[in-house]
Amino acid sequence: MSKNAAKPKSNLIDGWEVVIGIEIHTQLATKSKIFSGSSTEFGQDPNTQASLVDLAMPGVLPVLNKEVVDLAIRFGLGIDAYIDQASVFARKNYFYPDSPKGYQISQMDNPIVGLGHIDIKLEDGTVKRIGVTRAHLEEDAGKSIHDQFEGQSGIDLNRAGTPLLEIVSEPDMRSVEEAVAYIKAIHTLVRWLGISDGNMAEGSFRADCNVSLRRPGQPFGTRCELKNLNSFRFIEQAINVEIERQMEILEWDGTIDQETRLFDPVKMETRSMRSKEEANDYRYFPDPDLLPVIISDEQIAEAKANLPELPKDRRARFVADFAVTEYDAHVLTLSRELADFYEAVVVAAGGAAQGKVSANWVMGEFSGALNKANLEISESPVSAEKLGGMIARIVDNTINGKIAKQVFGFMWEEGKTADEIIAEKGLKQETDTGAVEAIIKEVLAANEKMVEEYKSGKEKAFNGLVGQVMKAAKGKANPAQVNELMKKLIG
Repeated sequence: MSKNAAKPKSNLIDGWEVVIGIEIHTQLATKSKIFSGSSTEFGQDPNTQASLVDLAMPGVLPVLNKEVVDLAIRFGLGIDAYIDQASVFARKNYFYPDSPKGYQISQMDNPIVGLGHIDIKLEDGTVKRIGVTRAHLEEDAGKSIHDQFEGQSGIDLNRAGTPLLEIVSEPDMRSVEEAVAYIKAIHTLVRWLGISDGNMAEGSFRADCNVSLRRPGQPFGTRCELKNLNSFRFIEQAINVEIERQMEILEWDGTIDQETRLFDPVKMETRSMRSKEEANDYRYFPDPDLLPVIISDEQIAEAKANLPELPKDRRARFVADFAVTEYDAHVLTLSRELADFYEAVVVAAGGAAQGKVSANWVMGEFSGALNKANLEISESPVSAEKLGGMIARIVDNTINGKIAKQVFGFMWEEGKTADEIIAEKGLKQETDTGAVEAIIKEVLAANEKMVEEYKSGKEKAFNGLVGQVMKAAKGKANPAQVNELMKKLIG
């Protein structure tokens, strides 16, 4: 290791190494279910979107929705994974009240997406590759409701048969930070590829986190699965709580039971849900009603042709073409909508040379205004073209940075272009040398003491004089021009 190389960061906690694997269930963005024509629309009245096929009534047959296969292929390509061109469906038998069939149609052998990977970026700038073991298609179960009926539970089967892609990672994560970064990376990717809306509040994206502890170099410890976590904050809290729980047991020479646990964010604890069965206890067998899925070379080639530029490639291009930092590129590609917006701003601002100033405005004033108003990019009153047009006025010295903030505020409120605002509000920057010199001379004459302090070597005095000039010019002077002219006049 060279003396300038960064030392590897230790993830040990009191001598224990954390091992984390993640299973993510993402709802695929189809209008109908995986094996029936029932709607997948969210928020409808209970049990109004469950057909006879979803309920597995006698005599009905499931028919595979081709679009779910196309979306799964797209995900596989997005993580550089092996695509199995002959995958099969199985019945995963287990009893649960909201599983109307008594089994779940899923994939065990030959999942549609095999080994792949995704790179995550950590807070210290390091990049780590996380392996993806598989991603398989399956149907969702219904929903049990325990808080609406006194002494009773309700069953809503609207979700039964909703298409899911279950994404299973390798146990490659060694800290909470890595686990959250991985889940965020997958969340960004599925939305970027258009295969899921990723809405965690509506159940479109949820994670099961398998957590265990071991001493460094020892075999993996017994894992516990934290089930159905649907917010990044809860994921972080749940893993931290579970680490503390397991560590306390192990420090007192206890043993960890393999089980599924639920996280209670109010009590900040995890509690046992059920013992975790081994895979063979689920009793998989091939579904007799569904033929193997055969994927042609042409289908994969078509998916590749329609694949958008991936986040990692776009980040690299932003750094190379627009001279932004790695950090900027990471932030600007947190969503495909933001990346598209930023690139449109650069074009409207005058091209690649304005990449950095455009990035500053998109990540700064623009994103701040969106967050304050709780708006999505598509709802912004300031379009990419309008924001880029305003940046172009900064570049050509029509306005300076301080005036630009005023202009942006008016644009946000009134929906007008920068040129319209500048003309209507009289905000054009004063660039006439004679006019600026006259203001500077007045300021110098009124602040002789500050002039002498500057001449004696006090740089703060010069900055104070510049401030006085900008104030006298009502912010409309060009700061660079003021600096140059003042130094010339002071001598």
